Amino acid sequence: MNILVTGCNGQLGCEMQRLEAEHPEHNWINTDVAELDITNRTAIEQMVREKKIDGIVNCAAYTAVDKAESNAETCKLLNTTAPSYLAAAVESRGGWIIQISTDYVFDGTKHTPYTETDTPSPDSVYGSTKLEGELAVAKACSKAMIIRTAWLYSSYGNNFVKTMIRLGKEKERLGVIFDQIGTPTYARDLANVIMTAITKGIVPGTYHFSNEGVISWYDFTKAIHRIAGINSCQVMPIHTTEYPTPARRPAYSVLDKTKIKQTYGMEVPYWEESLVDCIRELSAD
Repeated sequence: MNILVTGCNGQLGCEMQRLEAEHPEHNWINTDVAELDITNRTAIEQMVREKKIDGIVNCAAYTAVDKAESNAETCKLLNTTAPSYLAAAVESRGGWIIQISTDYVFDGTKHTPYTETDTPSPDSVYGSTKLEGELAVAKACSKAMIIRTAWLYSSYGNNFVKTMIRLGKEKERLGVIFDQIGTPTYARDLANVIMTAITKGIVPGTYHFSNEGVISWYDFTKAIHRIAGINSCQVMPIHTTEYPTPARRPAYSVLDKTKIKQTYGMEVPYWEESLVDCIRELSAD
């Protein structure tokens, strides 16, 4: 297949590129904004037509959650409009699209893991535009697979894990929120899931994927420091109210992964095992 990957310079896009070498049976077309402006419908249609694209993995998104509150137009363009262009273009060739979405489509008021049948109720511009993107993609492409994920990190790009390692080395004390609960996701594990879906065949629909387990940002930070060998920084638990942000975060955003595990017959790694792998790789750099 000829497979277009957008947002190839981001965390997930970089992890996808690592795995592509193991799948030479496909022709991978990796793009970021320099190679393809996904807000330009004509440019998308031209590339899909000329490269004879069979499938698209859309890793591109506007992910600056707080900035989105004051940049709603740009956020909507990248998270809703652009995915609809990609989906419509690949549909014209009878192809498929994998759209990456987020736990932010939920408001976080539940106390049990969110399933794909739970009604979304986003509480931020970012969450709203990602939900609208899901709906637009599903409407435009009959072979659309939507994967909601959460707390994404990698050895690539900027993310919570790398920030906490840096701050742990710079600061004596660090306050981290303890009353927001979720599950970290190693972008490499998500890339593996995407490859599994491509290999076994796209089953259209909405899916949830993160690593296994449940944790707070505070406990996650303590684990990051322990695994990275950082002992000089005291990590203090703080309330969400002590760290106000422009965008509201879900207080509880654990995702139920039963559907994707059953559909593709996969096991999902525990969050701490994947964190160890990532930090080991960061230490080797």
